[in-house]
Amino acid sequence: MAVVQVKSKEAKARAAMAGGKGKKKKWSKGKSREKLNNAVLFDKKTYDKLMSDVPKMKTVTVSTVSERLKIGGSLARKAILKMEADGIVRRVLHHNRQWIFTRATH
Repeated sequence: MAVVQVKSKEAKARAAMAGGKGKKKKWSKGKSREKLNNAVLFDKKTYDKLMSDVPKMKTVTVSTVSERLKIGGSLARKAILKMEADGIVRRVLHHNRQWIFTRATH
């Protein structure tokens, strides 16, 4: 037969308090993306870069123009439509959500 160790009430209370669950679970804050600070209007430098870089791009989309020139998506859409009207880029696909253009080859 096993020998049972007799504990006082105080010893039992201390053992119960000491054991417990351990540390409480800490929830992570989650991964957060850095906030973009894209321009909403063209300045001279950005407009010149648009007119020089975009005609050389093989695939022109709103997201690529926005990302490269650090401009907002709305401004990129307007710029691409103007370039299409001027004959600088040619439309490949014009879906509701994704516009794909390519450089115009004459």
